[in-house]
Amino acid sequence: VRRVFESVAPRYDLMNDLMSGGVHRLWKNALIDVANPRAGERFLDVAGGTGDIAFRIARKQGAQADVTVCDINAAMLEVGRDRAVDRGLVAGLTWTTGDAEKLPFPDHSFDGYTIAFGLRNVTDIDAALREAWRVLKPGGRFFCLEFSKVTSAPLARAYDAYSERALPLLGRAVAGDAESYRYLHESIRRFPPQHELARRMKAAGFARVGWRNMTLGVVALHSGWRV
Repeated sequence: VRRVFESVAPRYDLMNDLMSGGVHRLWKNALIDVANPRAGERFLDVAGGTGDIAFRIARKQGAQADVTVCDINAAMLEVGRDRAVDRGLVAGLTWTTGDAEKLPFPDHSFDGYTIAFGLRNVTDIDAALREAWRVLKPGGRFFCLEFSKVTSAPLARAYDAYSERALPLLGRAVAGDAESYRYLHESIRRFPPQHELARRMKAAGFARVGWRNMTLGVVALHSGWRV
């Protein structure tokens, strides 16, 4: 996984736009609307190296932004830091190299935890969920935006065919790397369905667990609370 993201880091955001037709921006905006980060709250964005979610949180929080980006891949973090400078978003953002399965933060450190299109790349999903619960304060909120199981059978067939055939071709043409986008297709196919991820969140300790399907389940936004 580390090699995959080192390869695609320079073109990662452009590929997201091309693969989703820009719809990923709407999904991410919906995540921020639901998370509703308030000024002064401490947020952790995991696997968010290029900064897409962190920038949205920081803008929502304004002058009292407090967002830590944690990503296992230094190349992705470098892209994110450069993007932050280009956007004038320096204050209130911290960039940390770390593993979602063993976060480098003390217990009860954050009011909110976000992970967007990153959980499926974790080797041990349950370990990552337990770590998310550990670093949240009591009353803290967890949000996971991830590709999920499409609820429409005809769309599911078309989407699977697109992911399997078109993504590697697009990856080769734009990022010069077809294999990494074959991995993307396989990681989507292997990721647990909505109800299974919810069950595993509950097993990790989260309460008030639920999810919201978007684009007929192409992605789902799961949420839970540490109480």
